[in-house]
Amino acid sequence: MRIVIAPDKFKGSLSAPDVARHLEQGLQSAAGHNLEVLRIPVADGGEGTLDAAVGSGFTRRSAVVSGPTGQLLTAEFAVRGREAVIEMAAASGLAVLPGGPDSATAKAATSLGTGELIRAALDAGCRHIILGVGGSANTDGGAGILQGLGARLLDADGGDLPPGGAALADLAGIDFSGFDSRLDDARFILASDVDNPLLGPDGAPAIFGPQKGATPADVETLDGALANFVQVLAGEIGPRALKAAGAPGAGAAGGVGYAAIAVLAATRRPGIDVVLEFTRLADRLEGADLVITGEGSLDEQSLLGKTPVGVARAAAAAGVPVVAVCGRTTLTPQQQRESGFRQVYPLTSLESKVEVCIAEAGPLLEELGKQICRELADPTPAAHASTKEPLNV
Repeated sequence: MRIVIAPDKFKGSLSAPDVARHLEQGLQSAAGHNLEVLRIPVADGGEGTLDAAVGSGFTRRSAVVSGPTGQLLTAEFAVRGREAVIEMAAASGLAVLPGGPDSATAKAATSLGTGELIRAALDAGCRHIILGVGGSANTDGGAGILQGLGARLLDADGGDLPPGGAALADLAGIDFSGFDSRLDDARFILASDVDNPLLGPDGAPAIFGPQKGATPADVETLDGALANFVQVLAGEIGPRALKAAGAPGAGAAGGVGYAAIAVLAATRRPGIDVVLEFTRLADRLEGADLVITGEGSLDEQSLLGKTPVGVARAAAAAGVPVVAVCGRTTLTPQQQRESGFRQVYPLTSLESKVEVCIAEAGPLLEELGKQICRELADPTPAAHASTKEPLNV
């Protein structure tokens, strides 16, 4: 029997590769190692996208770049031929702030390091670059990315602006003379499910700024500063800068989506679609008898294009049944069925305390792996399974 394990991470607990590894250990221990198991870690374009790329044959590379507050850090990206996958959170994310996420400074944080990672990918010979966004610390409209690629942001006196979104209120000009010429031959994909514009009540400062420490006054400051950025950029590159500000996804990652769309001509695509494409999941489902997917919390947000539903959609197209594992679920049995899951196996079916599920996710996933394997051999309705259906695979 051939089983494909294609999970996302269990946030705050296990990476997607670790989730897959523990599930396989449980399956194999119950089956006596008579199963063929293929592990394909996946993600939705945010955190975990790099792991998904490496699990699909990309090679890890690293570069020393500027973190969100300017401190140097080592960030990884992934390369396969002329294709690169960059997870911007590795360079510009809340998780790499020196003082941790609680030290976020929305007005001053920069996306400079992400631009430097893109340049490292260009150095590696890559010209097809997938930019996975999410978990960013910055609200700078992607101005830092442009700086990392060689642009200079200038004030009225011709001096270089300090980093961060708030400083863009003083932006008077942008010098693209040092912009990396290799970008002319590069193609960018913006992997993001965020459809917010850059500015206004649904824009990056208003919606995402408070998550990064922005007060109401900071939000107003940032929105005005980004509006000035748009006007100055339009003076340099033309009307497409104005149009891009209202494009769906321009507000992604503190406005990084804006710079990616306006200057790098990036194409925005749903993150899960991008990841499933470069992992070649559809091709690798051929001959499979079962797919196991999952994430930490399988809930209503999961229905909005998150990883497990994307995997279930691919499995349905291939005619392969799919089950999900998760830390917990709030989906009703009907929602589970409508999402394509035969059964859902939450860790909370084995351990009622959520904090224990988080701390002991590995061993609990191994137990669920054993349970799934037993039900494959004896397909009767699982007493705990909220869908109450046999696997019948």
